[in-house]
Amino acid sequence: MKKIDFYKDLQPFLDCKDYTVSSEMYQVKKNVVFDMLVTVPVPKNLAAYYKSENYISHTDSNKSLLDKVYQAVKNITLKRKLKLINSFKTASKNILDVGAGTGDFLSVCKNNSWNVFGTEPSLEARNIALKKGITLNKDLAEIQNQKFDVITLWHVLEHVENLQEYILALHNLLSENGRLLIAVPNFKSDDSKYYKEHWAAFDVPRHLWHFSQTAISKLFSGVNMVVTKTIPMKFDAYYVALLSNKYKTGKMNPIQSFYRGFVSNLRAKKTKEYSSLIYVLKKQ
Repeated sequence: MKKIDFYKDLQPFLDCKDYTVSSEMYQVKKNVVFDMLVTVPVPKNLAAYYKSENYISHTDSNKSLLDKVYQAVKNITLKRKLKLINSFKTASKNILDVGAGTGDFLSVCKNNSWNVFGTEPSLEARNIALKKGITLNKDLAEIQNQKFDVITLWHVLEHVENLQEYILALHNLLSENGRLLIAVPNFKSDDSKYYKEHWAAFDVPRHLWHFSQTAISKLFSGVNMVVTKTIPMKFDAYYVALLSNKYKTGKMNPIQSFYRGFVSNLRAKKTKEYSSLIYVLKKQ
């Protein structure tokens, strides 16, 4: 496989601030070939940028308003995710959740007769998952000689450093008739265009890549995979608007955030450019 240099011939797009950990500024540049955005530079100690109580996917925090919104929405989306994977015809009901966080999704799957496997780089999150009866590996390299009917990445692909190699690894772990589910933010959404450099889903430098629908199709065509379906994640527009307003004005302003999320979803009915999308892929 010919190695792709995603950092070649990048065009200026905008500058973003890390609002979660460091307050450092980063450039977000456009890769025209793949119609995607790239965060530069990539910090050498990237793991340090995840060490924050504000990084909620690594904890089960329920303290702040934002925490409570996140947890409430999570419970609804978990049911929807389960319904989606149950709609696939599978041979062995083996599922791999990559970047499983504190294990809530796999816990739901396990309780519904799935054979669950998962990876999560955060030791703290793995320990929380273990208390729920979910044992997670640190990364994909620890999973050997195994094929999966379903592989899920819920807001994970934007974090991986070696993107091309990672996509190939996912392809190799998927069974011939399996389904790969990729959920990622969509930088072409209305809320992204409205909030611009304050759009919370840019989340630099933790988000190294920022995808469009074209980008996902092109990236996975390189391993002979095709997108069969896209599914909107409508709740994301509201949650992202809450954070974006906080970054822009210092306050979440729930009423305005709800309005911006509503407008983004309303406009996406025509454009299909929702704040976040789930891509269902299969091998050709």
